[in-house]
Amino acid sequence: MKVLLIKDVKNLGKAGEVKEVKDGYGKNFLVAKGFAKVATDDVIKEWQKEQEKKREQEAAELEHLKGLKERLENTTLKITKKLGANGSLFGAITNHDISDALKKDGLDIDKKLIHLDHAIKATGIYEADVKLGHGIHAKLKFEVVGE
Repeated sequence: MKVLLIKDVKNLGKAGEVKEVKDGYGKNFLVAKGFAKVATDDVIKEWQKEQEKKREQEAAELEHLKGLKERLENTTLKITKKLGANGSLFGAITNHDISDALKKDGLDIDKKLIHLDHAIKATGIYEADVKLGHGIHAKLKFEVVGE
């Protein structure tokens, strides 16, 4: 019996491969558990169409992320925070503050994607690393000013 593997199966093959297996193993285990489908021409064509659609979506997402990276790297945020008597900030600038400032600027970036090397407790110009996904990172410049 020929089957098209939908998921990776240990000691048999990877998803997308067509394998020849014994009838009982194919029907009772692979197909029944959802690891494979019986390899007919229609099933194989449908699988190929789905994979092509996934590749197109991933390529479109990569283009979007590259555009977002370019926009982030060309943007300089301005974050205002209250100052204490000695000129230092009340509290520290966190990734949450940066996320809020980006939302005001029209970019919706989750605070979990923003990484700061250390706590920011003084005014000045700093950089943050923004993980966008698919291995794409952007360097975001921002300026901390006091009120």
